[in-house]
Amino acid sequence: MHPQHHTLFIDYCAFFNGNQDFFECHEVLEEYWKEIAPGNKEHPLVGYVQLATGLYHWRRDNFIGAARILEKALHNFQHNMGHIFFDEIDYEILLTQLTDSLSAIQKGKSFQAFQLTLSPILEELTFARIQILPPSNSNYLLHKHMLRDRSHILAERQESKQRKSRRQCDLTQKS
Repeated sequence: MHPQHHTLFIDYCAFFNGNQDFFECHEVLEEYWKEIAPGNKEHPLVGYVQLATGLYHWRRDNFIGAARILEKALHNFQHNMGHIFFDEIDYEILLTQLTDSLSAIQKGKSFQAFQLTLSPILEELTFARIQILPPSNSNYLLHKHMLRDRSHILAERQESKQRKSRRQCDLTQKS
């Protein structure tokens, strides 16, 4: 099976091209990335996650955050040119869409979604998944990040800060 035919990648494409739920795009592809390339921040799946995250920020009028993360996605995609994770998505069109989006953001233009250009096989798989997506309204998509339980994320951040603080104390004591 081609890695872009994995259920989680198909879900990403369905959320992206179907109801434009970029928050869910991020969630499902992050899960797939952790499955196949955990910790590899240069993997193309990270670029796809960044793409969805950037569009989510742009939709919310966070132009600075959107530009910053979409620039990272563009760099990731350019760095990974020819990777198997671009076999089923038109790479040149993707780069053009991403560059156009960055330009629009830098000019302060309103959010404008685009569709991923998929191979016929991936398009068929994605279309089947789109048919069963739950309906969602634009207000829900705009504020989706506020509706989830973030307690585990906040706990992980706090633990990370504590580890850093302990390391800094250890280094200070050794000096």
